[in-house]
Amino acid sequence: MKYVCLVYGEEKDLHALTPERGAKLNADSLAYDRSLDQEGKLIVAQALQSVQTATTVRRRKGKRLVTDGPFAETKEQLLGFVMVEADNLDEALDIAARIPLAEIGTIEVRAIYDVPGS
Repeated sequence: MKYVCLVYGEEKDLHALTPERGAKLNADSLAYDRSLDQEGKLIVAQALQSVQTATTVRRRKGKRLVTDGPFAETKEQLLGFVMVEADNLDEALDIAARIPLAEIGTIEVRAIYDVPGS
C-alpha cells in the first residue's frame, strides 16, 4: 500500500540551524531517502521551497482566484513529503519515525486513496 509522509515544521527552526547542522540534516535526509530506495520502499521524496513562495489557487463560480502565500496561517508549514510503499500502517509509521526531520518537526502519515475506476 502507498503512503505519503507529510513533513511539517517551522521554517524558522530550519533557518536557525547552524550551517554545519543544516548540511548534516540535508545529508542525513538524502542518505535516508537512498536507503529507502535501496529497500524498494521509496516512491518519491521532495523538499519544498519556502512557504513564502507559495501561491494558492481556488475556483469559485467558474473563476480562478489566485492568492500569494499559503492557504492557511499555521505554526508549522509543509516542508516536504516522502511517498513510500509499505506493507501496512505500522511499517509506514516506522518509516516516518526515521525521517531525519522528525526530530524537529512532525510527520503526518496518510494512506493514498485509490480512486474507484482508476
